Amino acid sequence: MFSLKPPRPTFRSYLLPPPQTDDMINSEPKIKRLEPVLLPGEIVVNEVNFVRKCIATDTSQYDLWGKLICSNFKISFVTDNPMPLQKFHYRNLLLGEHDVPLTCIEQIVTINDHKRKQKVLGPNQKLKFNPTELIIYCKDFRIVRFRFDESGPESAKKVCLAIAHYSQPTDLQLLFAFEYVGKKYHNSAHEVNGVPTGAGSAAGGGSSQKTPLFETYSDWDREVKRTGASGWRVCSINEGYMISTCLPEYFVVPSSLADQDLKTFSHSFVGRRMPVWCWSHSNGSALVRMALVKDALQQRKIDQRICNAVTKSHPQRSDVYKSDLDKTLPNIQETQAAFVKLKQLCVNEPFEETEEKWLSSLEGTRWLEYVRAFLRHSAELVYMLESKRVSVVLQEEEGRDLSCVVASLVQVMLDPYFRTITGFQSLIQKEWVMAGYPFLDRCNHLKRSEKESPLFPLFLDATWQLLEQYPAAFEFSETYLAVLGDSTHISLFGTFLFNSPHQRVTQSTEFAISKNIQLGDEKGLKFPSVWDWSLQFTAKDRTLFHNPLYIGKSTPCVHNGSVKSFKRTKKLYSSTLRGLPASLENGALRDQELFPRRSSLTLKGKPDPPQQAGGRDSGVERYFREWFSRPADLHGALLPHLSGPHVKLWKLCYFRWVPEAQISRGGFITTFHRLSLLADELDVLSRTLRQPRAGSLEACFSDLEPSRMYFRARGPHDTAGTPDFLSSSFPFSPVGNLCRRSILGTPLSKFLSGAKIWLSTETLANED
Repeated sequence: MFSLKPPRPTFRSYLLPPPQTDDMINSEPKIKRLEPVLLPGEIVVNEVNFVRKCIATDTSQYDLWGKLICSNFKISFVTDNPMPLQKFHYRNLLLGEHDVPLTCIEQIVTINDHKRKQKVLGPNQKLKFNPTELIIYCKDFRIVRFRFDESGPESAKKVCLAIAHYSQPTDLQLLFAFEYVGKKYHNSAHEVNGVPTGAGSAAGGGSSQKTPLFETYSDWDREVKRTGASGWRVCSINEGYMISTCLPEYFVVPSSLADQDLKTFSHSFVGRRMPVWCWSHSNGSALVRMALVKDALQQRKIDQRICNAVTKSHPQRSDVYKSDLDKTLPNIQETQAAFVKLKQLCVNEPFEETEEKWLSSLEGTRWLEYVRAFLRHSAELVYMLESKRVSVVLQEEEGRDLSCVVASLVQVMLDPYFRTITGFQSLIQKEWVMAGYPFLDRCNHLKRSEKESPLFPLFLDATWQLLEQYPAAFEFSETYLAVLGDSTHISLFGTFLFNSPHQRVTQSTEFAISKNIQLGDEKGLKFPSVWDWSLQFTAKDRTLFHNPLYIGKSTPCVHNGSVKSFKRTKKLYSSTLRGLPASLENGALRDQELFPRRSSLTLKGKPDPPQQAGGRDSGVERYFREWFSRPADLHGALLPHLSGPHVKLWKLCYFRWVPEAQISRGGFITTFHRLSLLADELDVLSRTLRQPRAGSLEACFSDLEPSRMYFRARGPHDTAGTPDFLSSSFPFSPVGNLCRRSILGTPLSKFLSGAKIWLSTETLANED
């Protein structure tokens, strides 16, 4: 019988390539078939196959094989392999598991192992060697690493050059948001302004409330009425940006100032940023911000006229207190230097075995010192507004950087509405987006580093400090704050893309004309708003934005046919949320705490500027002393604790991408998990009380009605343990980012686990 097997070849060629096995034949098309998910307007500009994504530095057994793709929106690594060591992933609907937006890239480093060369790639630069490794440093503290050992050398070089070119555009209209919106306008006849209905107005976490964008007269008018501001009016003299290109079309001014007066005064201010209203206290005092007067000869006359107008808007005709932020707070260059040092410490530097170097390096960054400085000054202005009952005018050279932070922090401390999700979003929209904070320059979307500054991350950090100190006073969680910060690096939302509303209108109109897009009566293209969180996260994932500790206003329930309210007295929670620490005296650091131990996170504060005469020091101290001696009113004013142990490093934000810093089934998330179960159980019981015929409790818990909590109770008195996928970095996963050697057992590891790191070095060294 003849064999069905082909005869074995007896001749071996050394000129032809080796014969391919079935595995080799099947593997290549499999990788090449991998394609990324593209958004409207997104195109692939370059790609390379057989790329290895490094998961760990000490071994390659967990590395992933796939295709590296560069588009005009992101770099995407596509693979069929599941992520090793990862038990949970918080998925962004706009990005894949391994995707990095181009505007999130901070630095690109190419390496050739054989020639021992490396180069930081900039735009329009040449690469004289074929890279064997690519390292991406991201603005959100991530480090991503790829290897090209099996890739074509020319293909690897081309994809590296493409990433460098498209991640560092030279023109605003080259950012992906323009292509995305342009595509939507051309292809979506059933959408409103080229954007899905509801985009840009929905609040986070599934709330039905809408976030006001303050683009219309009515939004400002509602805010004036909400605060009860008498003596103030909405002004429309800047319609079409005829007066100032860095102010919104509508803003609020003293009623005693006529439009003609405003037009006359506007020429005297830097950027024509005349005094504009921010917020009013119930006692009539107002918060105002303005730029400096350019003409020194006219300064006293104009200042006097403005102060008189603000005084007339006060019911008691109280005096005006002016705060010169340029002389009081660190400038944008100082905050940028501190942030760069912090990133270097948390991301680039290897963790040291000794505590002293790391903690003294943290102190040397001055980041926590600057966070404390902004909190302290904002608290002093709270005293002026609430206790002294005088209006406050924030003065800054351009009036669009430091004043954004201070004005926002003051309102968060004084108005409980801004501690809700919708209120906080409206605050950012009002005091940052519409007030002309230069997001384009400060976020460095166009890689002009001389204008970069992390004032918005500093504001989020300061807000987190308040959330950490008064968790029951905030509706949102720290996950919400971290995700909000990440959204500034996604070049899709118009919220954080421009230097001013005027720039959005002019640039988008110019783009529309070049693309033959008919705008009609619209003022420029309508970009998606970051406040439509449904574009990024599912309804289930958005529930992580909710803080289970939040104590909202009383809710009505039905009891025996009558409506009653659950009222929480202050005694139920105030003693556990706030007390006067021994280290805090009158809301400020004691003298002996201004010089902390070297091995401590207690950072000394920047010396305060000389205070004005008139007993203001004693008044501030008395106000702080009385305030801290009373029980906390979670729906009233909040003052920050300023002593060293209370101003902390935001671990979730700065350490979430470091695998070695993870605490498996540990960290605050374990408390968050238990509190979420308890809050969900209370929600179910509340719904049961409102429906007398709801049936048994077990039936209510089995109901699949959406919950406001991410973690749901499975029944009454749920005693489920901590899930295995929880870690201190939850809901973010550090797996797949560049790793460093372990810190287990070091003092830093104890700090991450919650050790009292302000103790001495000897105490920590002897601690088990």
